[in-house]
Amino acid sequence: MSDFTHTWNSDTFLTYPVGPLGLISMRGTEELGDKVNRWLTKWRDNTEETLEEGDMHTTPGILRQDFLVRTTCPRFGNGEGKGMIKDSVRGYDMYILVDVGAYNCTYEMYGREIPMSPDDHFMDLKRILAAMGGKAKRVNVIMPMLYEGRQHRRASRESLDCAMMLQELVRMGVDNIITFDAHDPRVVNAIPESGFESVMPSYQIFKALLRKDKTLQIDKDHLMIVSPDEGALDRNIFYASVLGLEMGLFYKRRDYTHIVNGRNPIVAHEYLGNSVEGKDVFVADDIISSGESVIDLARELKKRKANRIFAAATFALFTNGIEAYNKAYEEGVIDRVISTNLTYRRPELKTAPWFIEADMSKYIAYIIATLNHNRSLSKLLNPYNRIHRLMDKYTQEQAEAGLRLV
Repeated sequence: MSDFTHTWNSDTFLTYPVGPLGLISMRGTEELGDKVNRWLTKWRDNTEETLEEGDMHTTPGILRQDFLVRTTCPRFGNGEGKGMIKDSVRGYDMYILVDVGAYNCTYEMYGREIPMSPDDHFMDLKRILAAMGGKAKRVNVIMPMLYEGRQHRRASRESLDCAMMLQELVRMGVDNIITFDAHDPRVVNAIPESGFESVMPSYQIFKALLRKDKTLQIDKDHLMIVSPDEGALDRNIFYASVLGLEMGLFYKRRDYTHIVNGRNPIVAHEYLGNSVEGKDVFVADDIISSGESVIDLARELKKRKANRIFAAATFALFTNGIEAYNKAYEEGVIDRVISTNLTYRRPELKTAPWFIEADMSKYIAYIIATLNHNRSLSKLLNPYNRIHRLMDKYTQEQAEAGLRLV
């Protein structure tokens, strides 16, 4: 049964859309874009069967083979590029999927192979917007990992890159910007008159964990939520509240006299909260960058006699590789890392025994279909009821498995 059965049915899409739906999958999002397109096509085909024959010809875009619009951003030998759109977008409700973290994409420059940086991906996005020339009826950008999202506020004489990016997209005609787990969702203050949504993948991450591990006991005696720092409080408070669990907090003491890799190094982790002794611990954050702080946190929890450690992050970058995590897994420091497919993942990460991936393609497809039909996103953005149904099903499966063993 679909996770959204209580919200969606075959009649949900029997409304006229804003315009014919078009999906552009930028470089690095081909796999995710193809999955999203398949979901949209499947729902379109099911809806088509319920329409009258006349409506099939008056409903915009209903007879298209799929929703993908072909684009390319070729480069000249000196690194300059241009954006090209190979299909018509006139009058379309366009959705552009872009992954600014897809460093696996490369281009030739002076005979050298250069990996694409977030700046390169953002520039290609602007090239495609410019190539549209204002012909689309509405433009929506789905940027799961927000460009320069960690540079969200000014501490001294610093650039506010994320705010400038958002304002530039709006000036270029973008109507809605969809991101996932923004480092600080208050960046929307830069574009207060435009559409902006920071979507949390809490349900999909927790569902992926429960599918993989059937031994979790979700109660105060066996499981605890711990926030890795004060910046991640909101997402961990959500898990603790929905699951009815206790929560602890780590405070990172930093050395503000030095900067290493763009950040002040962590001196020590100070723990605030109830005892974690003998309990499984679930830790949620937005990004695992190098991953060193998560391992340090897991070791601190093990010192306090915690049982298993489950680390969740929306974006698993592992900028320094996964060797340290392989070692931590072998030593019993880390049990699982759960993350999404919203940005590029190292190939070796997908096969790591400790890694669990949450597929977000269906959720993105629901968001696109909902916006295309000008419907409210409220039920999609609030996963409270879905998580409770998931917990009830999980508890029932555990009970049935226990009876079979007896």
